[in-house]
Amino acid sequence: MQCDKRTCCDNILSLFDIICNTKKSARKEIINNMAEIIDVDDINIPELEIYTHLTDARLRKVYEYEHGIFIAESQTVIEVALDAGCKPISMLTDRKYINDRANGIIERCGDIPVYIADSKIMSGLTGYELTRGMLCAMERPAPKRAEELCRNARRIAVLENIADVSNTGAIIRSAAALGIDAVLITPSCCDPLCRRAIRVSMGTVFLIPWGYIGEDEHWWQSHGPAYLNSLGFKTAAMALTDNSVSIDDKTLQSEQRLAIILGSEGYGLSQKTIDGCDYTVKIPMYHGVDSLNVGAAAAVAFRELRVRE
Repeated sequence: MQCDKRTCCDNILSLFDIICNTKKSARKEIINNMAEIIDVDDINIPELEIYTHLTDARLRKVYEYEHGIFIAESQTVIEVALDAGCKPISMLTDRKYINDRANGIIERCGDIPVYIADSKIMSGLTGYELTRGMLCAMERPAPKRAEELCRNARRIAVLENIADVSNTGAIIRSAAALGIDAVLITPSCCDPLCRRAIRVSMGTVFLIPWGYIGEDEHWWQSHGPAYLNSLGFKTAAMALTDNSVSIDDKTLQSEQRLAIILGSEGYGLSQKTIDGCDYTVKIPMYHGVDSLNVGAAAAVAFRELRVRE
C-alpha cells in the first residue's frame, strides 16, 4: 500500500506517541530502577512497529528524536552501543533471556519499556537467528563534522558511493581494527547505522569516529580531495590505472597524514575523484586476478598504509 510522506510521518508520530505513553505508565511500576517488563503475544502490535515494519530509512526520519533512531541487534552489539553512550528507547527480547544474558543490559537501560515474547513469536522477526533474539531501539547520535573528525587524525578512510551495507559494515570493522582514526562517508553511500551494517561491523561502528563529508556527491567529486588537502592530508585513490603506484611504495607509506579513498563495488572511484587525488594506488595481485571485493581491499589497504612509528 502506498502512502504520501505526510501520511507516513503522521503514522510514525502516532507510533511514538504510543511508545512514550507506554514509558510514562511504566515509570509508575519501576522497581529498584528496573524497566517495566511488558509481556507480548503478538509482535505485530503498534508498539513494536519500529522492530517489525519500519525500514532503516524511515527510522532515520522519526522526528520526535532529533537525528532519528536505529536498531541494535544481538547482545554484543547492544552492549557496545551502550558502552559508546548511545541512548536506549525500548527493547525487545526473547523471554528465555530475561533472567540471563538480557538482564545486565536491562539494568543498564533504566526506565524504558522492555517487551518480551516467546521464541516461537520472536522467530517471526526477519533475521531472528542473526539477532539472537535481542533488539534495542536507540537514538541516533548527532553527526560529526568532517573537520572535527580529521583534526587529530593521521589515517582516515573515505567511502565513495558504497551502497552495499555488508561492505560498509566490513570496512568499518577493518578500519577500527587496523588503526584508521576516522571514517568519512560521502552522501551517496548507504547508512552505517542500518541494521545489517551495524551487525556486520560487530558494533565497531560505535567504536571508531565517523561522519559525512559534503552536502552532495557533486560537491565531493569536485571539491572533496582538495578539501582533504586543506586539512593537511595527502589523498590516495584505491584504483587500477596506468599510473597507479604499488601499495608497498615507501614514499606513500611514509606520508604523515593520509586519506585512503575507496570506491563502489561495481564501478570503483569516479574519474573526477581519481584525478583530484595525490596518489592512485593498486594492490599487487596474482593468478590473473585484477580486483578484490572493496571490503577485502580496504583491509589490505588499512594494514599496508598504517602509521609506522
